Amino acid sequence: MVPNESRTALVRRARAINRELGVLYPDAHCELDHTSPFQLLVATVLSAQSTDRRVNTVTPTLFARYPDATALAGADRADLEQLITPTGFFRAKTESLLKLGAALVENFGGEVPGRLDQLVTLPGVGRKTANVVLTDGFGVPGITTDTHLIRLARRFGWTDETKPERIEAAVGDLFPKSDWIRLNHRVIWHGRRRCHALRPACGACPVARLCPSYGEGPTDPKVAAKLVREPRG
Repeated sequence: MVPNESRTALVRRARAINRELGVLYPDAHCELDHTSPFQLLVATVLSAQSTDRRVNTVTPTLFARYPDATALAGADRADLEQLITPTGFFRAKTESLLKLGAALVENFGGEVPGRLDQLVTLPGVGRKTANVVLTDGFGVPGITTDTHLIRLARRFGWTDETKPERIEAAVGDLFPKSDWIRLNHRVIWHGRRRCHALRPACGACPVARLCPSYGEGPTDPKVAAKLVREPRG
């Protein structure tokens, strides 16, 4: 948090950052390719310890072979493992997907539920994954506390909380619900492209003047520009 910053000043600064990120990333969106809540749920499970780009290389074949929960529940384990190997931890993820498919069939008629309390009962689905599915699969406002949002919320001085649920609540309290989904995408894109965990591109950041963590990374514009990843690699 910024020392001696009032609540009103914090809200104004946070919303100013969001507006700047909106200008910088007008097309920010979920980078997991999907056409349904089911596909998004499966892709999000696969994205753990992986990248969206890598997940997107395996899901076309995966969804063609196993297009719904019933098919996924009855998938051949060895075939499923082979399909998702590029995403890493393929044995554990295969187990999660098989259980996920079975739970959807047994408990929800094969459909992905649209409520947080129901989603988190599914195998391999925590609150973060549930919020991804709700926001991008159902259009339900939520704050997705992935690693990028957690890191940037603290760097921006929006909160000094460390637990994801408390960060979720603190960040959500700074913005109207109508902004939450776009905020998620903008912050995540900024974390992936500029505000990296190890060397943030501070000297090439349009919100630098609003950020209390300015200087954690190179401030020289030419040096910082080399750290920017666009499009994401």
